Amino acid sequence: MTPSTKVALITGAGTGIGRATALALLKDGYQVTLAGRRTAPLEKVVADAGEAGQRALVVPADVSDPAAVKMLFARTKEVFGRLDVLFNNAGVGAPGIPLEDLSYEQWKTVVDINLTGVFLCTQEAFKLMKNQDPQGGRIINNGSISAHAPRPNSAPYTSTKHALTGLTKATSLDGRKYNIACGQIDIGNAVTELTARMAHGVPQANGQIVPEPVMDVEHVANAVLYMANLPLDANVQFMTVMATKMPFVGRG
Repeated sequence: MTPSTKVALITGAGTGIGRATALALLKDGYQVTLAGRRTAPLEKVVADAGEAGQRALVVPADVSDPAAVKMLFARTKEVFGRLDVLFNNAGVGAPGIPLEDLSYEQWKTVVDINLTGVFLCTQEAFKLMKNQDPQGGRIINNGSISAHAPRPNSAPYTSTKHALTGLTKATSLDGRKYNIACGQIDIGNAVTELTARMAHGVPQANGQIVPEPVMDVEHVANAVLYMANLPLDANVQFMTVMATKMPFVGRG
């Protein structure tokens, strides 16, 4: 199957990493379902894709809502007929406040979107991928450097990203019988609307506020495209793409 016939679905597609990846996949010839909670940013991606935007489908959806997720995948099947690549990208963080001050609602919102949302999308992707012809597909999860090491005051986000690593492994194992590959990309300091503050200074483990090196989000989009274009007998199980000098490896 050539890239021009492949169908991808991206959650959180309206901004940041999701937007950059959607544009990269459309440019490469994919048909792409763009999912997100707000319609306007999704439609802006379609407009910015130019002629390639004709191969895009905008479906506003909240991944934490099981009914919305079912509708999202049903709409993708209705329009494109199949699903070859799911990029579970949607994610949120909680306010950077002390762990003991977080509300139950703040914790639950992050878990519902970052973990339960990925599970719900994965479950619907399995239902499509195992029953289509040719059978199978690929699921790519947006992990994070936080799947390995926390930042200060990030308990909900870090917990969900660690859990996502377990879900990636379980998905990879359970998908084998259906020819479904699953991998995870862990991203560190890509420049997006959410990470622009890193260049100005972010809290460190020692209590200091220090600017951190960043990288162009296009490098992330290209990495996801590489993972997506592999044949199903090959898989990137885990990939880390990060700003070279960010304080991750070693002791700061």
